[in-house]
Amino acid sequence: MAILEKINSSHFINLEDQYGAHNYHPLPVVLTKGEGVYVWDVEGKKYYDFLSAYSAVNQGHCHPKIVNALIEQAQKLTLTSRAFYNDKLGDYEKYITGLFGFDKILPMNTGAEAVETAIKLCRKWAYERKGIDEHDAVIVVCDNNFHGRTTTIISFSNDENARKNFGPYTDGFVKIPYDDVDSLQALFENNDNIAGFLVEPIQGEAGVYVPAKDYLAKVKALCNKHNVLFIADEVQTGIARTGSLLAVCGDCSCEHACEQQQTYAKPDILILGKAVSGGVYPVSAVLADDEIMQVIKPGQHGSTFGGNPLAAAVATAALEVIEDEHLIQNARKLGELFRSKMQEYIQKSTIVSLVRGKGLLNAIVINDSEDSSTAWDICMKLAENGLLAKPTHGNIIRFAPPLVMTETQLLDCVSIITKTLQEFEK
Repeated sequence: MAILEKINSSHFINLEDQYGAHNYHPLPVVLTKGEGVYVWDVEGKKYYDFLSAYSAVNQGHCHPKIVNALIEQAQKLTLTSRAFYNDKLGDYEKYITGLFGFDKILPMNTGAEAVETAIKLCRKWAYERKGIDEHDAVIVVCDNNFHGRTTTIISFSNDENARKNFGPYTDGFVKIPYDDVDSLQALFENNDNIAGFLVEPIQGEAGVYVPAKDYLAKVKALCNKHNVLFIADEVQTGIARTGSLLAVCGDCSCEHACEQQQTYAKPDILILGKAVSGGVYPVSAVLADDEIMQVIKPGQHGSTFGGNPLAAAVATAALEVIEDEHLIQNARKLGELFRSKMQEYIQKSTIVSLVRGKGLLNAIVINDSEDSSTAWDICMKLAENGLLAKPTHGNIIRFAPPLVMTETQLLDCVSIITKTLQEFEK
């Protein structure tokens, strides 16, 4: 290649197209730099990031405290495996269990790994504590869930694109409608083999569906009554995204999970990922109290990278940023502002029919069919106008900027979004 030849976005897109598996369909934007709420492409164009790597970058791109923790630890020790102790893991475990109010953490790397871990933990508890006969345990899930793409997880997915030709599927799961307490109660009352209820407090990938305000509290009460584990998948909704430390905290905006808050439907098993590390390094976690976690004995579950010192240092710094910079309160305030501004626009719009969400996890519903290209076309135009977002389920656009965004920046983004939408009004 000639020294003076300009390498542009097409070069990198063609490389991925030729040498990478085609398991994603990204917008044709090639990013090379990120800082705070902004990213830049290889041509130097600057964008607002309104996806935050699916809420992994809640603390903003390349947050200096998190990056410095990575650099400092990477220069000392990165990996030992759990064959040995390391001097970072214990402090991290103490910090994260205290922050979220659990006895124990089982550290993993990715969100899907954490969900698989929670499923295994729930089943083992069912056989060894609840007394269900081995291989008979049932875990209840919700329609239109998204918990990952492993073979077990797609077995209880409604997404046929994710399922088709990946069978045979894993048994042991029953689906019910989301936000439907009566269906859950009926199942509990007619099946003694139910071990757990796995649910997203807000269904993000499905289009940011927020359940009824009392849904999670009723779910928790039912699970307690029937000795069923309430398993909350907060991989996307946790770590301040919804204006609370966890989405299960309801309307609480304090910086610690608190059992005294009436709105806190504390799960028996909590699944975290993504923003646990601020997008700097893959870190996930499964948290539970001793009565549940202690069914796992040495050799029964693990990961070479899970709990490594680099991950522990990065995650500790990332979680401290949430508290230090009051990102819970910021997400709550800016989320309310965003939805109110979008609602003002919707009242006179023919192209947008609805805005919904909580905190800075929001979505707009485009007034077109799911198989139309309108939402994609809008996202392409948003990119031209300096804002990156992505459609989900055809006619829904999800908006989830980093939580370090300022009010001035948010209003600028609202202006970009509404001006873009005006180009598609009928």
